[in-house]
Amino acid sequence: MRKRIWIAGAALGVVAAGAAGGVAVAGNGGDDGPASHDYTQEQADAATKAALEATGGGTANSVETDNENGATYEVEVTKTDGTTVDVRLDDSYQVVVIEADSEDSGSE
Repeated sequence: MRKRIWIAGAALGVVAAGAAGGVAVAGNGGDDGPASHDYTQEQADAATKAALEATGGGTANSVETDNENGATYEVEVTKTDGTTVDVRLDDSYQVVVIEADSEDSGSE
């Protein structure tokens, strides 16, 4: 019985995360380790919102803390035209710079 409850709870958690439109933290390909995940869900949501506004929409793929170019957050966004960019934001969620995603730049 415990196993069924655990599985049901895990499935419910996955569904709830998907329904909330959650953004994955940096995936294993570009993950800079635990330090790059030093933020709250509210901070990740605010960074995602600012990045999507700056790019005119798209899909936020990941959020990380960042220190390049004076940024605090980096949000990887796949824009509506299919290109992927890194949106770097300061601690007030203002855009510092938008750059082509370095992991995507060789695939075009």
